[in-house]
Amino acid sequence: MKILVCVSKAPDTTSRIAFNADQTAFDENGVQFIVNPYDEWYGLVRALELKETLGGTVTTISVGGADYEPVIRKALAIGADDAVRVDAPESDALYVASQIAAYARGKGFDIILCGKETISFNGSVVPGMVAELLDLPYVPLATKLDIDGQSAVLEREVSGGVEVIEAKLPVVISAAKGMAEQRIPNMRGIMAARTKPLETVAAADASVTTAIKAYSMPPAKGACRYIEPEQAGDLIRILHEEAKVI
Repeated sequence: MKILVCVSKAPDTTSRIAFNADQTAFDENGVQFIVNPYDEWYGLVRALELKETLGGTVTTISVGGADYEPVIRKALAIGADDAVRVDAPESDALYVASQIAAYARGKGFDIILCGKETISFNGSVVPGMVAELLDLPYVPLATKLDIDGQSAVLEREVSGGVEVIEAKLPVVISAAKGMAEQRIPNMRGIMAARTKPLETVAAADASVTTAIKAYSMPPAKGACRYIEPEQAGDLIRILHEEAKVI
């Protein structure tokens, strides 16, 4: 079993969020970055479980600059065999997907696993783009993954129940909560990560098709108004006359 896990970085959830002077880019000064939790907890850990059961290898791939290395080493410490960093800026989603697809093409990966989205952008589009570029089946938001011969058997939550899907390998999958449980790297894994292969490859020729015009912070929360239970009439009037539909 040969598995490729897409790993991206994301700001720690306790980080202070700020933007540059013209509001066109996230200000990374002083921000602690972590492995995107959906990539780590669900995609990577499930890949490692499959490797432990079926044998094979787990490779991670990231698209970004040299500042990605601590994040990649964390993934290696958890148990990935080796890692690849495409030396390219994280531009738009299609550009990132194009870099991943260019590396994966022709290398015989049975499964390409991604987290369902990054916690910073919440786009949830890169895995589907990778599948399209590689002309592979794609199963999004999977909560369970097992292998039966040359097929992946997956579950995903749908309205009113659970959907079971069987897809022939190779396949691209985005992992959601329930796929696996978080693993904490131990000291042995941390030490081993220092010597595991981390290959840096040049960016493939791909176009950036979108641009961010500006970021803005959400509006501050307004003050709460409390209505006494016996004043239900006032509540109805306020809802009709003053409440705003968002």
